[in-house]
Amino acid sequence: MTYKNFIIAASLTLTFAAAAFAEEPKTAPVAPGSTPAVSAPAAPGAAVVAAPGATTPAPAVAPPLAKKRELKANKVITLSMFAVIIGITLGVVVWAARQTKTAADFYAAGGGITGTQNGWAIAGDYMSAASFLGISGLISLYGYDGFMYSVGWLVAYITVLLIVAEPCRNAGKYTLGDILSFRTNPKPVRAVAAISTVAVSTFYLTAQMVGAGKLMALLVGVPYKTAIIGVGILMVGYVVFGGMTATTWVQIIKAGLLMSGAFLLSVLVLAKAGFNPIYFFETIVNSPDIQDHVSKLVLKDGITLNGIEAGQRFLEPGLFMKSPLDQISLGMALVLGTAGMPHILMRFFTVPTAQAARKSVIIAMFIIGGFYVLTTLLGFGAAVNLTPQGIISVDPGGNMATLMLAQQLGADIAPILGDLFLAFLCSVAFATILAVVSGLVLAASAAIAHDIWVNVVKDGHADQHEQVMAARITSLVVGVVGIGIGLMAEKANVAHLVALAFAVASSGNLPVVVLSLFWRKFNTAGVISGLVVGTVASIGLVMVSPNMTYPKLVAKGAEKIIVAMEKKQASGQVLTEKDTKALVKAQKDVLDKDGKSIMGLSEPILKLKNPGLISIPLGFIAAILGCLMFPNKRSEEMFDEVYVRQNTGLGMAKAIDH
Repeated sequence: MTYKNFIIAASLTLTFAAAAFAEEPKTAPVAPGSTPAVSAPAAPGAAVVAAPGATTPAPAVAPPLAKKRELKANKVITLSMFAVIIGITLGVVVWAARQTKTAADFYAAGGGITGTQNGWAIAGDYMSAASFLGISGLISLYGYDGFMYSVGWLVAYITVLLIVAEPCRNAGKYTLGDILSFRTNPKPVRAVAAISTVAVSTFYLTAQMVGAGKLMALLVGVPYKTAIIGVGILMVGYVVFGGMTATTWVQIIKAGLLMSGAFLLSVLVLAKAGFNPIYFFETIVNSPDIQDHVSKLVLKDGITLNGIEAGQRFLEPGLFMKSPLDQISLGMALVLGTAGMPHILMRFFTVPTAQAARKSVIIAMFIIGGFYVLTTLLGFGAAVNLTPQGIISVDPGGNMATLMLAQQLGADIAPILGDLFLAFLCSVAFATILAVVSGLVLAASAAIAHDIWVNVVKDGHADQHEQVMAARITSLVVGVVGIGIGLMAEKANVAHLVALAFAVASSGNLPVVVLSLFWRKFNTAGVISGLVVGTVASIGLVMVSPNMTYPKLVAKGAEKIIVAMEKKQASGQVLTEKDTKALVKAQKDVLDKDGKSIMGLSEPILKLKNPGLISIPLGFIAAILGCLMFPNKRSEEMFDEVYVRQNTGLGMAKAIDH
């Protein structure tokens, strides 16, 4: 396949998308990563800012509850912005392809990415559509809990900075297998590490692909299958032709666009509040719509709250994540899982020095931290300006809150600005998905081509041309498989896949990376036992957790809905369109009252939504026991060399000037 063929294929994708614009969307998106939020004690300032005794009057900003909101993107404007972004990134791919000649170029951009560039790329790789849409949506519906979830993502990079960034950059070459195999038996270790990498990448990639398809279907009317194929063609092209160089610059461009969009929208939100944060939070507490929404949420727990008390509750923890153990478990998976994500670890092999690796993490932390502050403003701004009821009417998960907010605030200035702003953020969401999936495909293909083909099958005897060809062919295959999985998973609930990805990364990958770098006695048995037990335990626990669908429990909930609707009808009330749909769905769900989950269970065995609290200690224990049961003198003797290398970078390939 030539560069011209790739450009033609991408152009055809745009053409198909344009042809599909006449169709109406049928499904609401599930933003990958919209998992339960981590809760924490309320910030002292929050209670003071929104105190019931506040004297500033709250404005009547909520629209009528009866008005049903819609989210419609201007197809012509949105398509044009898509074309601009795709055109820019295709230009990057053509340029990068000319620079990509060796395996080091393909996997690590020749080590020639600066610390600043890598920091922006890490941020672009990390800030997924889930961050942009899912977290702000959680905040718009559950307030403080959604904010704490975003804090968990940010704190994760402290672990990366203090533990893995510099040592991994110095001790590795391209992949997780390189780090782990230095003082162990390389073939079995690389094989097991590759399986773990592919598992994590596949879980995360599938969630992103399904989110992309449903997002495009809702926003611009592109059929799900067309969107999946279009995203797939582009991500394969970025990786196959441009390798890490193209992927890096696509991530940098995406991060810049995302920060620009979030900043501009945040300014508009603050402008509505007169740039007065006290007034902003008073508005939240005194909003009758937010008060009504919170009252219904806490009523499910047998708590009665009304008025100011209900509004104040929106700024306190516990509306969404009610179990402290669930909060701790999710927090552990987020904080430790990020440091074990293969596509994040790969980024540290692209910089020329250990100092650049540290700098890139610090820059990424500032960018990501700023971004999550902005998403907090967007979430609360959506709650005030759109109302939780209006957001739920478009998408029950709240994933469209940011896009709805952009359209309304832009339209408040001028109708065309609403369309332009929405089209811009749709394009940014599209670029976000492309950047993340490209990084995931590159990580998976590197594990298969570099670890399995070059080092296990070919025993390390492959010239540069063969290595690059293996990498490109593997990237193509991984991309095609990703498209296939995305097409098959259209009607599946993939929210649990993100929990799986972080659980495997934190329970399997992180323990063996940390012990390999810092424990003298660590050896082959420890790597294999840690990876296998951590991966199997985390996957197994998720499969028996509340993340899965339990038809019997669904039927019980459906019975309650049927009873409530029948009472309405018996009292002479006419069911609304929404109530009628709920009744029809409940009648279908209740038919499967004897159904079982995919594991044959009637209800979850594990009550935690994220298994990190159990699976992470299991991964560490298994790795330690494996080493102690099967000691290896050679691994102990080589620790000094690993120690010197991880602290000095001795033996690390030098950067290549392009």
